[in-house]
Amino acid sequence: MSLKTRRQQAIVRLIEQSDVASQVQLVELLSADGITATQATVSRDLDDLGAIKVRTSGGSSVYALPAFAPDRVAPLDQLRRVMGEWVAEVVSSHNLVIVRTPPGCAHVVASALDRSALDGLIGTVAGDDTVMCIAGESTTGSALAERLIELAGIEGSGDDG
Repeated sequence: MSLKTRRQQAIVRLIEQSDVASQVQLVELLSADGITATQATVSRDLDDLGAIKVRTSGGSSVYALPAFAPDRVAPLDQLRRVMGEWVAEVVSSHNLVIVRTPPGCAHVVASALDRSALDGLIGTVAGDDTVMCIAGESTTGSALAERLIELAGIEGSGDDG
């Protein structure tokens, strides 16, 4: 696993477990976890992860990772980066595609896929390390899997259907 992947996994965990109000705070939290990063690197990571600032009930702003932001379309290059960093395996069966990620990372990939408006993809369901993608009527799971494999830059993982 690359340093970037480990760092981004830590960022996801920290945002989910703590109220992270600033990039400087996030750099400090990462440092406490033994991960050295600059504010500029953390800024790029937050963008890659699709993190946004949200207002809490107390009125402060903290980072959050939206499960689905329909009004924000991920550019193809951003989708490629996310897929390339986080996808380990892609398999299909009929109209379903299963995408495997490192533990705790499936929602990052699912969010990027949902925001991508990728042709033939109806939607995703994310677990901890698995994303289920549903292919639309205009395509097959196999064709969608091939597209995802291409975007991730990995070898074909298999097709059961």
